Amino acid sequence: MARYTDAVCRKCRRIGEKLFLKGERCYTPRCAVERRRKPPGNSIPRRRRSSDWALQLREKQKARFTYGVLEKQFRKYFEMARDNPGVTGDSLLQLLETRFDNVVFRLSFAESRQHARQLVNHSHFTVNGRRMDIPSYLVKPGDVIEWKKGGNNGSVPEFIQVLTDGPPKRTVPIWLRVDSGKRAGEMVALPDPSEIDTNIDVRLVVEFYSK
Repeated sequence: MARYTDAVCRKCRRIGEKLFLKGERCYTPRCAVERRRKPPGNSIPRRRRSSDWALQLREKQKARFTYGVLEKQFRKYFEMARDNPGVTGDSLLQLLETRFDNVVFRLSFAESRQHARQLVNHSHFTVNGRRMDIPSYLVKPGDVIEWKKGGNNGSVPEFIQVLTDGPPKRTVPIWLRVDSGKRAGEMVALPDPSEIDTNIDVRLVVEFYSK
C-alpha cells in the first residue's frame, strides 16, 4: 500500500501553517513552521494573488495532510459524503473524524494521528472487545475502544502506562467519553462539524471536487 515516507514537517511548511502532525514537538520552538517560515525547496516564492483554484487545492491538501489520507481514499470519502443526506462538507468532516486512528488520537491515546495509526496497525486496540488493526475503520456511536492487554497475565505494557496514566494530555471532545482508569473510550455521538477544531474550510474542498 502506498504511504508518505518523507518528513511530515514539509507538509506544514507547504501549507504555511501548523497542522500538528508531530505531536508535542509542534507546540515547541523546534517546530519547523516556527524555524523556517517559507515553503520547502530552494526557489524563492513569488508574492502574487492565489487563484480560486489554488485556494481550493490548498484547503483540500490541508484536509488530506491533517488526517493522513492519500488522494484516492480522500476522493472516496468525498463521494461517500456527497451521497449522504445533508450538507456534503459536514458529512465529509464527520467521515474523517470517525476514522479509527483519528478517534484514538482524539481520545488522547496517542501523540499524533500518525502515532495513532502506528498503534492501530500494531494491534494495540480492540473495538467492542474485538481486535481492530484497520486505521480507516469508521467508528460508530456506541463503539467502545480499549487498549489490548499484553501477555498471558493480562499486564499492561510500560509504554501504554506512560501514554495513559494521569488525565488526558489534550481536551477530549464531547462526542467521546474516556475512562482513564480502564484505559478505554467510547463514541457517544457523531461529531458535530461546529465542534471540530481543524480549521479546514470544507466549502472550498467541496468546490474543488465539484468542478
